[in-house]
Amino acid sequence: MKPKKISHIGIAVRSLEESIPFYEQQLGLPLTSIEVVESEQVKVAFFDIGESRIELLEPTAPTSAIAKFIEKRGEGLHHLALEVADIRTCLQNLREQGTRLIHEEPKAGAHQMQIAFLHPKSTHGTLMELCQQTLAETE
Repeated sequence: MKPKKISHIGIAVRSLEESIPFYEQQLGLPLTSIEVVESEQVKVAFFDIGESRIELLEPTAPTSAIAKFIEKRGEGLHHLALEVADIRTCLQNLREQGTRLIHEEPKAGAHQMQIAFLHPKSTHGTLMELCQQTLAETE
């Protein structure tokens, strides 16, 4: 089951307040939403670009994965998200093929999407996220 499209590119930032003006003013991208994803301890801002999005991720807690990422590597590209039609089937197929998963089951993400991450050791160094729109998103 192949991905439908690139859903978004996740970029870790220390501050949305400091980062948003670059994307809006210098690049001219429309800010479409800001939300907090409690389960991931992040505040996210989305910018539409073509049929994809850029997602800025600001940590809301020093223990969040994004805070740890920034502490270790600095701000920058965090993950590539691929939209799939059936996330559970995709995860099962990947697991059966020996892909190392960070999340064995989908969980709630931004924009009411179901998400799961694949380990970079199985994707040749890139953290990848699979995401599936919920019925409410597609209607």
